[in-house]
Amino acid sequence: MKKSAFESILIALLVSVFFMSCSDYQKLLGSNDSANQYKQAEVLYKSGDFKKASKLFERAAPRYRGTPQAERVIFLYADSYFNAKDYYLAAHQYENFIKSYPQSQKIIEAYYKEAICYYHLSPKFSLDQEDTYKAVEKLQIFINNFPNSQQAQDANKAIMELQIKLEKKEFEIARNYYTIRDYAAAIASFENFISSFPGNNFREESLYYKFLSSYQIAINSVESKKKERLEDLVALYNSIISYYPESIFLDDLNDKMEIVSDELSIDNQIEIASLSK
Repeated sequence: MKKSAFESILIALLVSVFFMSCSDYQKLLGSNDSANQYKQAEVLYKSGDFKKASKLFERAAPRYRGTPQAERVIFLYADSYFNAKDYYLAAHQYENFIKSYPQSQKIIEAYYKEAICYYHLSPKFSLDQEDTYKAVEKLQIFINNFPNSQQAQDANKAIMELQIKLEKKEFEIARNYYTIRDYAAAIASFENFISSFPGNNFREESLYYKFLSSYQIAINSVESKKKERLEDLVALYNSIISYYPESIFLDDLNDKMEIVSDELSIDNQIEIASLSK
């Protein structure tokens, strides 16, 4: 059975790559033969050797500026970094491509892949989230510019995933204040978190830890401030229950409210006694 034209081309490419030894590659890399560098870079790119391809594109690209081939060279240069998972360099090259060729047929792909580079660079939630914020920004720019593109749905999903990571980061910062018993800082941090991320995935848990922090402060307050803080705690409890009547924290909330009720009864009895004198 005869091989298809595609299979023949693919085999020719693989043979070409195979016979290009490390010595030949290094010589080509160090030469000024930009045409051959570009040609071999494409061969390596199509065969999947993206790291070697990127180095040859890097050498060839400056010499192609202002030529008809420059657009293709620069895009493949960025794409070789992307496929080699060198996302910082890929993002930088996609950005250069976008600035240089805003009317290119590849512009949608370039915008999307630039954003996805930062998505891949986003670290686990416990680390600095600068690249995560950058990814959200770039993905949102992509959606705003190309709302009807094929990639728009994937971009929205990526933003949602990154948003949860950012929420978890801020939630854990707030919870850490509770863990170290800095209850005032915990309350302020949870309030800021809830206002900054309305409808977040940790809202119920945030309200619960805000309640626990407020509870610790109220129960251990000086008498002059205790009653007011306990009453504020009752209001917070009612707010939580109104939003989450079947809260997973309901048993603990109710146990603590029994103590709050007892404390308020004692305070009221002391107040009545002082008035009767």
